[in-house]
Amino acid sequence: MLQNIGIPGLILILVIALIIFGPSKLPELGKAVGSTLKEFKKSTRDLVSDEEPEKSQPKKEEKAI
Repeated sequence: MLQNIGIPGLILILVIALIIFGPSKLPELGKAVGSTLKEFKKSTRDLVSDEEPEKSQPKKEEKAI
């Protein structure tokens, strides 16, 4: 999805954001987006690391009576 934007598209998005939010709000928005991405990556890593030990442990076979 984002592969097709290119440099001109990014510049256009930044100009529109500057017009809408103004220069004083852009650093705050950038910080909020950065912290959101950081928290998302952290939670994703935690979920993946929680699932890996479960996959590596052999399953106990149940014996049929």
